[in-house]
Amino acid sequence: MKLPVLPASSFGKDFLWGVATAAAQNEGAYNIDGRGLSIWDSFSRRKGKIQGGAKPYEACDFYHRYKDDLMLVKALGFSVFRFSISWSRILPDGMGRVNKEGIAFYHRLIDECLALGLTPFVTLYHWDLPQALEKEGGWTSHSLLRWFTRFVTLCAEEYGDKVKHWIVLNEPMGFTSLGYMLGRHAPGRTGLNNFFPAIHNAVLAQAEGGRLLRHYVKDAYIGTTFSCSEVMPYTDKEDDIKAAQRMDILLNRLFVEPALGRGYPHNDFPLMDKLYLHTKAWKYTERMQFNFDFIGIQNYFALTVKHNPLIPYVQASEIKAASRKVPHTAMGWEINADSFYRMLKRFWMYGSVKEIIVSENGAYFKDELKNGVVNDVQRIDYFQQYLAAMYKAKQEGANIKGYFTWTLTDNFEWAEGYKARFGLVHIDFKTQLRTIKNSGYWWRDFLKQ
Repeated sequence: MKLPVLPASSFGKDFLWGVATAAAQNEGAYNIDGRGLSIWDSFSRRKGKIQGGAKPYEACDFYHRYKDDLMLVKALGFSVFRFSISWSRILPDGMGRVNKEGIAFYHRLIDECLALGLTPFVTLYHWDLPQALEKEGGWTSHSLLRWFTRFVTLCAEEYGDKVKHWIVLNEPMGFTSLGYMLGRHAPGRTGLNNFFPAIHNAVLAQAEGGRLLRHYVKDAYIGTTFSCSEVMPYTDKEDDIKAAQRMDILLNRLFVEPALGRGYPHNDFPLMDKLYLHTKAWKYTERMQFNFDFIGIQNYFALTVKHNPLIPYVQASEIKAASRKVPHTAMGWEINADSFYRMLKRFWMYGSVKEIIVSENGAYFKDELKNGVVNDVQRIDYFQQYLAAMYKAKQEGANIKGYFTWTLTDNFEWAEGYKARFGLVHIDFKTQLRTIKNSGYWWRDFLKQ
């Protein structure tokens, strides 16, 4: 599937074209102007957790270079800049004292966006919980909703007169599974005793965050984002089909269905039945629901799985794209634009989803900077395929209102450190020199049409 020869305006004159970033991955300046530590600052100090021993302490130095980076956003033709607010920059201890320097930074950032004609699209939580709160239980704590309410209310009151576009949580399945079940991401916890309460608190937080924004921000456009991956069985054997169904519940249904008022999908998976009982979720169905203006879809790969009785709970294991000899990125993630199309249609078919924004989509390839040029033809081809898939879904009735690339600049890519480069702009992390990749120029030309 390739993009038809169409101008960007074919998606609609009000279609939102943007780039997405995150505070923990871009800002740096981790210990200046009153900022407290986040869980990623602490987690990166643990030996062997981050590739190459990388730390997010400087990252892209966006904190000091935001004006230059916003000029890049503008120069490449985008109209939306998605960024997140660092909880520990404005509330160093997670609660209590407000850091005036942190508050002022985001005012400057928002004002610069508006001065350039860019729409600021704010994510409230993009994985960087204050370390002070993690010491008190983090996302597993009974106090989480109280802490989160304080954070959201502060953001809404401070910025709500200037910011109308909001995302509550970024990929809750990502930070709960990787951070509280598998231990691969911050804060590095493992086991169902951490995973279950983290899931439930995130489900409640995404709805409560929406209600708070609705209350405090006039004319707010409110959403939350979900990672998603089509899960396909390796064979047509019943065991493989059931393994794919179990994985699908975890990856694609666990957070969106409670938000839509359907509760947890506990009837289809014994593990989820345990979650249902563990949280006494029947008491929470209304609190888990919020009528979002849009949902954000973040799709990077499709999954093929087979039954594996040695894997706890899900009894499923992935068959890697490379072993199946299908196209894949340098992360090993399958490139499958048709699967992306099917996921967009699937979320739209829930019926109660008002609008969809593709709030992240992009790819890591092994870019090379040669003579001042990054000729990342694979990334350009990737975008062409995925935009074609989105266009097809939109033409068939899915109410897709925007698309945000991941990401503007190469950055701190969580456990991958600085190895995995997703940016439209190359960064030399020793000098912070920015170089627009050919994919960035491709976007500029596409959006000019």
